[in-house]
Amino acid sequence: MQLYLSLDPQSGVTLQAQIVAQMRALIATRRLPPGSPVPTTRELGRQLGVSRNTVSAAYDQLVSQGYLVTERTVGTFVCSTVPEEAMRPAAPPPAPHGGGLYTALDLPLPYTGRGLPGLHRPTPSGIEIDFVFGRSALQSFPEKTWRRILADRLGGAMERMSEYAHPAGIAELRQLIASHLGPARGIVCAAEQVLLVAGFQQGINLAAHLFVAPGATVVMEAPSYRGAAFVFESYGGRIVPVPVDAHGIDVGRLPEGRVKLVYVTPSHQFPTGATLPLHRRLALLEWAARAGAYLLEVDYDADFRYEGSPLPSLQSLDRNGCVIYLNSFSRSLGPGLRIGYMVVPRQLIRPALTIKSLMDNGLPWLEQAALTQFVRDGSWETHVRRLRHTYLLRRDALLDALRRDLPQVSVSGAEAGTHLYLTLPSGTIGAARLQAECHARGVGVYPLDDSPAWLCEHLDDPDRHLLLGYGHLNEAQIREGIARCAAALGGAGR
Repeated sequence: MQLYLSLDPQSGVTLQAQIVAQMRALIATRRLPPGSPVPTTRELGRQLGVSRNTVSAAYDQLVSQGYLVTERTVGTFVCSTVPEEAMRPAAPPPAPHGGGLYTALDLPLPYTGRGLPGLHRPTPSGIEIDFVFGRSALQSFPEKTWRRILADRLGGAMERMSEYAHPAGIAELRQLIASHLGPARGIVCAAEQVLLVAGFQQGINLAAHLFVAPGATVVMEAPSYRGAAFVFESYGGRIVPVPVDAHGIDVGRLPEGRVKLVYVTPSHQFPTGATLPLHRRLALLEWAARAGAYLLEVDYDADFRYEGSPLPSLQSLDRNGCVIYLNSFSRSLGPGLRIGYMVVPRQLIRPALTIKSLMDNGLPWLEQAALTQFVRDGSWETHVRRLRHTYLLRRDALLDALRRDLPQVSVSGAEAGTHLYLTLPSGTIGAARLQAECHARGVGVYPLDDSPAWLCEHLDDPDRHLLLGYGHLNEAQIREGIARCAAALGGAGR
């Protein structure tokens, strides 16, 4: 470890005294916190270009003053409690003539997500059964297979880890994704159109970087995913919400005039779960061509459909090169993997790759390499089939529990995904009150304004809607959780 010390041989103060004074200042300002180690006398002497004896004498003085303590055969450390004067806040440096850098400047504040702390929020204490959205099934993760693949890929890691990976991702993985999308989503694309991104959030950021400038119009479903809304606002975009009905975004209410980007979730609308029918998909593409808009198709639940076959993706129907397709392995392998992918129109390959390289210059190689082998040998397809069966059983358990214990609640979004959208009947308590009552019983449920959903202002009564995620809960937990919710609703009503 090197310390931020600088000696002046021309000063009238001895080198030893300079070391003592500067180390005391580091300790007083907690740049060297209590208990932290300090370099050996030999190391610090070599760093400062002074003799070891000079450093030893300085250390001895600091030990005698109660700032350092030496443990034989272990090392020298900052004392856990130091002299009182060292803990006094240091006086601010004097302001130069005219104020200079230390004068408060009228600088614009950075974007802060409408005052909210961000997208990540830890689980509240006291929650035993958490119907939170977005978690994957912990016990379903193929740990043994993943561990074996990681060990296998580490055999060639020396060369790969010493160089930068391609910003778009490993070529073989991009080709495997392109081959998968043909039969699964009807998308015919080349591997060079596929870009690997760090999950949905980075993909949304990349699209915003490409199209959203201050004042640009961005259309979003309402309600929709707040993480996307915050990103577009952070680039200065002007969000125009378009309501969602039982069949997805209401294409007839799209705005007139120029629009830069449309954020849409046609396969399983978030959060309502609606599926956009084919005639609306075609109408949306026709509108985009007239408006000169790009469509960001977020296909976050495409792998988990339980009833019927999925409709063709917007990208597969696009004849004007205006659809950017976004998906992620987070939904199948877990959000901690942080690997998603985009399919961009050919005219966007170069600008998208340029922006991607500026963002991160490529994702970590080892995770990409492991995922490549996992997909190539068929393990991913097998895992998704098993996971789809697991999620189907859990969805059915949740629907049965709701029908038995909360028959007055209406449900949508059950055809796909890992969450349900609930609407409480009028005359009962609101979703926020129910959340508090459930929390008191150790159950986490999430109203729209306390979930990843956003743009709910147009709803007649936003406080009547809940999101229940179920993919990470087993059937017994689901049944017990809904029973407690029913008790909370009944108890609060009384």
